Amino acid sequence: MTSLFRAIIFVTGGAIIALELLASRIMTPYFGVSLYIWTGILSITLIALALGYWLGGRIAGGVAAERLIAMFLGLPAIAALAIAAACLVYPWVFYALAAMNLVLGAFIACLVLLFVPLVATSALNPLLIAIEGAQRTRLADAGAGRVLFISTAGSVAGVLITAFGLIPHVSNYAAALLVGAVLGSLTLAAPYLLPTPPAHRGRLVLTGAAATAACLTLLALADTLLGRTAMVLHEDRLWQVERSYGSLFGTVKVLRAAEPAAPDRYMRYFFQDGIVQNRVDAQGTSLTLFTYALEAIAMGYRPEAKSALMLGLGAGVVPMRLARQGVDVEIVEINPAAWQAAEAYFGFEPARFRNHLEDARGFVRGCGRRGESERHDLALVDLFQGDGTPEYLTTREFFRDLRLCLKPGGAAVFNTFADMSNLPSYAHLLTTLKAEFATVLMFRGDASPGAQINSFLLATNGPTAASVALAQPDLPASLDADFRWALGRPRLVDRALLAGGEVVTDAYNFLSSANARTYLSYRRSVHGAFPRPFLVN
Repeated sequence: MTSLFRAIIFVTGGAIIALELLASRIMTPYFGVSLYIWTGILSITLIALALGYWLGGRIAGGVAAERLIAMFLGLPAIAALAIAAACLVYPWVFYALAAMNLVLGAFIACLVLLFVPLVATSALNPLLIAIEGAQRTRLADAGAGRVLFISTAGSVAGVLITAFGLIPHVSNYAAALLVGAVLGSLTLAAPYLLPTPPAHRGRLVLTGAAATAACLTLLALADTLLGRTAMVLHEDRLWQVERSYGSLFGTVKVLRAAEPAAPDRYMRYFFQDGIVQNRVDAQGTSLTLFTYALEAIAMGYRPEAKSALMLGLGAGVVPMRLARQGVDVEIVEINPAAWQAAEAYFGFEPARFRNHLEDARGFVRGCGRRGESERHDLALVDLFQGDGTPEYLTTREFFRDLRLCLKPGGAAVFNTFADMSNLPSYAHLLTTLKAEFATVLMFRGDASPGAQINSFLLATNGPTAASVALAQPDLPASLDADFRWALGRPRLVDRALLAGGEVVTDAYNFLSSANARTYLSYRRSVHGAFPRPFLVN
């Protein structure tokens, strides 16, 4: 009996950490990844665990042994039923909560998704301590140390299985239901594995069967319930998911939006965790400003460039355009899903490039060991994850290493977002970049105080003209005005733009706090632009 109970604790310990890991990924398309939202996830998680430990200990102190065992066996099914209920409602509830308020919505969403399952599973630990303590009073701590060790070991296994077994291969929605099915099956099977039938065996088996069936039924009907396979009419276009790719670094979906009366006239979106990273028309022509802005700035200021380093693949449109101009491009991208989607749907031809499935930080750290012949005339930086550029990719050390990836006279071009209501946070980026590069030019048009806009940067250590004539290569007519607005008046980064900015370093990185409001604004600006079913990962 003891071995069976410890096995249950091991599995539920894994389920706890699996649910925490999955919750952050489930919530990202709705609420983003800002510091405020992570605060909500962690605080609700810790409150639920603390309440579960307290509640389990409270129950264990005044319940007969037979009933205590029955409760221990029944709690996994309670957690499974709560997971099934959460998966049934969250695709609708989270969408409404995000539209209401991102921070408060994230707290409520975490309650919906995690609170009951975590309370139920964490309560098992003190219950088992009480069961073992009654059987082995000679143990100084009533077996608490062993129980906590087994539960923690289960959590380690849960992390590994979720990260490498579930997330890359099934959707987060399906993974949560699989965790629920495993929990339900514990209650269903355990009464038959004990040498003596526990009290209320019939009720336990029925509850476990109901919980397991609920999770598996939702799993089988997921596409129908969520409307993921059907075309959805949204803002006068018919939308559908052409393909979804999961990975440890985010879910990439290829979306297609067509005019109802002309299905051959469509747009295709590279959609990662609720954010569009590029879109093309039916002919494969990019309809996104940054595609042309990065190319125009890079080739306008360094027309003689023969090689380029591309950090961040996206849909692969930018490196393809540079390759057609005879530029030898080396690409670094950490997300395997991006490579797959770019090749299958956006015309990316990987054989034309030197490709690295690697984190950009690690790659540029090795540039200092490269000879000059291995360095580049250009570096194009388009690094986005969640709601913005990861903070560790905007430090002085990163820019210093990036500078060493360039040949003498080379130039780095950055695609960034500026929150016009929070310009001091953008000043930190400019100040840090200016600490490593002698000249920094900024390209962006005028915008209202609350706008979220593209802001392009050129950084060099060699002679650089303040302004050059920029070509508009194959620019779609729909982007002509935006192109002239963004690139028409380059501005030298000076003291006025650096006002209030501080240098960000690996040792002193405060950007999670400084950018939190910007990330919220950015997520809010894109929420509602896409059909509800497509936010379910």
